[in-house]
Amino acid sequence: MTMHLLPRKWAGLAMLAIAILASGCSVQRFAANKIGDTLAASGTTYSADDDPELIGAALPFSLKLMESVLASTPEHRALLAATSAGFTQYAYAFVQQEADAIALEDTDRAWDAWNRARRMYLRARDYGLRGLDVAVPGFSAMLRTTAATAVAQAGAAEVDLLYWTAASWAAAIALGKDDPSLVADLPLVSALIDRAFALDADWDRGAIHSFLVTYEMARPDVVGSFDDRVTSARTHFDQAIALSQGKAAGPYVSWAESVCLPREDRVCFEEMLQAAMKINPDDDPPTRLANTIFQRRAAWLLANVDRWILPPLDETEAQKEQP
Repeated sequence: MTMHLLPRKWAGLAMLAIAILASGCSVQRFAANKIGDTLAASGTTYSADDDPELIGAALPFSLKLMESVLASTPEHRALLAATSAGFTQYAYAFVQQEADAIALEDTDRAWDAWNRARRMYLRARDYGLRGLDVAVPGFSAMLRTTAATAVAQAGAAEVDLLYWTAASWAAAIALGKDDPSLVADLPLVSALIDRAFALDADWDRGAIHSFLVTYEMARPDVVGSFDDRVTSARTHFDQAIALSQGKAAGPYVSWAESVCLPREDRVCFEEMLQAAMKINPDDDPPTRLANTIFQRRAAWLLANVDRWILPPLDETEAQKEQP
């Protein structure tokens, strides 16, 4: 990793981090906390960027810097939350999506990348749980025994940790369906995200609703037909669009993949993805990077639509008649 790829302040932080790690304990702890504060608050440096390749190259260094600082200040709650979020987003945007694309040509290589993404999601989950243990001592152990009691002790200040822990855990499970012990953790994901929803359903301009568009279609603790799940997901979709003022591509991509695709509804699938593509990332700078990444996924899904859903019958017949 070359330093010039990073925002200038990261280079300064890196050199400072190296210096404090060699200093006395009290000075080291004080300085590490200060750097932790800066790192935890620096999300907009990346989220407003319009160059995913640049961010994809820079993030590994940033994440390792966060981990280095956490080694000196292991109970820095805000930095634990930021590190959980960082690993989750990096795994999705730059590892899992690449694996999905590779799978069209080479499933063996894709599995290697999917497994790497799963390990990153679990790493993110563990940072989230550590943050929740800071906020609520004994939280992660209690979650395993009496989940309802554990999550009830988390307050509004812990919504970010609840969300990122649930999101990373759910993503790991989605890539680890061959691991029964991991799949068995799904009720814990439900407990975390349901508590986050109860505390602040509108958090981060609809992020919880956007997550639930996908999760409602798969969660194991809800009894109901496919159409019942769609009805619940639709409520969350509408709220995600409203809270983001229609400026987020993510909910459209989630609806396309979670609802339209299982229905094999090609019209719905294409309309949702085209709606995602129409959003102008520059209209909302704080979500510019996320929108750019989701639009890339939308474009990839559209380009390969015939792999997911058969074309209409008349189109298929026309293709057969071509010489």
